[in-house]
Amino acid sequence: MSFEKIKQFEDYLSLYTGAPYVVMTDCCTHALELCFRHDQVQECRFTPYTYISIPMLMHRLNIRYGYVDSYMDTAWIGEYQFYNTRIWDSARLLKEGMYRTGQIQCLSFGYDKPLNIGHGGAILLDDQDAYQKLLRQRYDGRDLTVSPWEEQQTFEIGYHYRPTPEDAARGLELIGSIDQQPKYKEYPDLRKIIIK
Repeated sequence: MSFEKIKQFEDYLSLYTGAPYVVMTDCCTHALELCFRHDQVQECRFTPYTYISIPMLMHRLNIRYGYVDSYMDTAWIGEYQFYNTRIWDSARLLKEGMYRTGQIQCLSFGYDKPLNIGHGGAILLDDQDAYQKLLRQRYDGRDLTVSPWEEQQTFEIGYHYRPTPEDAARGLELIGSIDQQPKYKEYPDLRKIIIK
């Protein structure tokens, strides 16, 4: 598999957003998962008006979570922060210079997102050590400088959250059509659901 298109897309996102490092993934929820795992988050709070995959992720990772109550935090547009962390769900925002120093922001490229590839996600960050680890984790713990992969002797735990070169190429084609206006979506109140 060629990683050239993926690297080109990551480099473009780095220049566009101002994030020193970018890691493309297969979806935003998996990008968030890698970040929560890396930072070893034990507890956080977030808006109750978000996609159902977020509380499901908290359950899967055994993270204690709660919801924020203020209107300003629940009626978010474009992105919101997971309180007690440096992690942001920026699924509905993609604009020039959006990166916040010292933070980790996760993007989505779904059909109703600012860059409409159809699926895929990315992690924006400035932490070089985290960047190197997240690169390996998204590809099953592989060191991409070792080829073929069977020659790699030691693997850290990794996940099969790799993007495709085709998605990266599509992203590069659509670069000129990014809608920089933050997106709002009416989500249901997750405080009213039960996860078993």
